[in-house]
Amino acid sequence: MTSATVSSPQTGTDKPLLAVLKGECRTPPPAWLMRQAGRYLPEYRALRAEKGGFLALVYDSEAAAEITLQPLDRFGVGTGGLSAAILFSDILIVPYAMGQDLWFEAGEGPRLAPTLDQTDLSALKPDWSRYDAIYETIRLVKARLDPKATFLGFAGSPWTIATYMVAGQGSKDQSAARRLAYTDPARFGAIIDAIVDATVTYLCGQIEAGIDAIQLFDSWAGSLSPLQFDKWVIEPNARIIKRLREKYPDVPVIGFPKGAGAKIVDYAIGTGADAVGLDETIDPHWANAVLPKGLPVQGNLDPLALIAGGAAMEEAVANIRAAFADRPHIFNLGHGIVLDTPVDHVARLLMLVGDKA
Repeated sequence: MTSATVSSPQTGTDKPLLAVLKGECRTPPPAWLMRQAGRYLPEYRALRAEKGGFLALVYDSEAAAEITLQPLDRFGVGTGGLSAAILFSDILIVPYAMGQDLWFEAGEGPRLAPTLDQTDLSALKPDWSRYDAIYETIRLVKARLDPKATFLGFAGSPWTIATYMVAGQGSKDQSAARRLAYTDPARFGAIIDAIVDATVTYLCGQIEAGIDAIQLFDSWAGSLSPLQFDKWVIEPNARIIKRLREKYPDVPVIGFPKGAGAKIVDYAIGTGADAVGLDETIDPHWANAVLPKGLPVQGNLDPLALIAGGAAMEEAVANIRAAFADRPHIFNLGHGIVLDTPVDHVARLLMLVGDKA
């Protein structure tokens, strides 16, 4: 493959990833990796050991800014490196600001209380100042970020956030939220509506602080039946995107409904997202054939192929790039980097994607 920029509506931006989100095709494709800032990096582990727990890091804006920039410092910016920084934070900042307590149990993950399967939403007392440290992190990163790197902000999508708010923690099948959505759709709908409002406020603040583009993570979208997917994934995300676009028409939104399968087409059309992220279970050739022509896509290397490295990774990378050769494409994983990923495999991947290997 060549290293020339190919067909585009020219956007005038010198940020390759942002250009792709606005409809340009770039060869080689720009790349970033979900969870690229985090615990697989020794420099992250060292800082966390110094500073304390995960939530303490998120609310230490200076430390969070350093973590956001660590992978770019290590792997570089541009071809053969990373094309974006993604804010170091957590999707559960939104329910925390909505009034739930948030903490992380060692080895077990996040906890929220009181749970909304037992408590009415009206009992929560919002504290929107809990967004402020995140905005300060963004400002600090923006001042230091390479001008060719796109700065990505994010939020969890309403369905995924609701599953945590209802159950108080993650689960294998999200049964507590699914039960509530079926048995009391009005009550569950009110929770979704409140999350939509809180998320729009949060993302507007991120954009005002300096974010270039947004990703909406619907990590548990795959647990829903088709009708429930339409109601609790497509519709709420569409409302968020519409409201953001009305206020910030030049800020693209990537929608990532993990586990959507064939519903990715309905999601792409129904939400109006500027780009869609594909998880590792979606055949990229099928996706290219069925998704709207010209819609930017992101993905979708299996994180375990990255751990394996070698020929398995090289074959998968070649297959993904071939599938999206004529479509605006951002190279990424199908989900986040796994803890035990070798750092040299990440470096090799980025060089491979950038035609520098």
